[in-house]
Amino acid sequence: MPVLKWIIIAIVIIVVLYAIFTYNRFVRMRNWVKEAWSQIDVQLKRRHDLIPNLVETVKGYAQHERETLEKVIEARSRLLGGSPQERMEADGELQRALKSIFALGEAYPELKANQNFLHLQEELTSTENKVAYSRQLYNKTVADYNTMREQFPSNLIANLFSFREEQLLATPEEEKIVPRVKF
Repeated sequence: MPVLKWIIIAIVIIVVLYAIFTYNRFVRMRNWVKEAWSQIDVQLKRRHDLIPNLVETVKGYAQHERETLEKVIEARSRLLGGSPQERMEADGELQRALKSIFALGEAYPELKANQNFLHLQEELTSTENKVAYSRQLYNKTVADYNTMREQFPSNLIANLFSFREEQLLATPEEEKIVPRVKF
């Protein structure tokens, strides 16, 4: 009888240690998801801060391009609010509007030669690359977290302590269309 008692105690200790280890791992992974989103947020904020300078630079050269500038300003204002997916959709609209502004550089050679415009264009391109990398990191981190949340037996701990599923950032359908190039 005493051997059975020690076996039961050992099993209980193993189960408790597993639960503690798994809970702590969930906490760590949930914090990594938050950190990954924070990295996206930092880059979106950086772009958000660069855009007024770009708009002002372009205004001086292209007074009659109001519609393009207004699209940029509108998309910029929606970028800082909402859920991660809503913010990424606003980000896609902003990217399309920024492409229109950069296309203005082709129509206005003096704008294209402006050092401030070129510097801002370079900064925004660098920021776009960082946003793309941050999105990849976020989705990887969320996928790892969600996988652990769904696997047995860690799903028992996830459900017990209400670790909820995180949403992956999806690419909007219009961005999935491959542009056609004709020569």
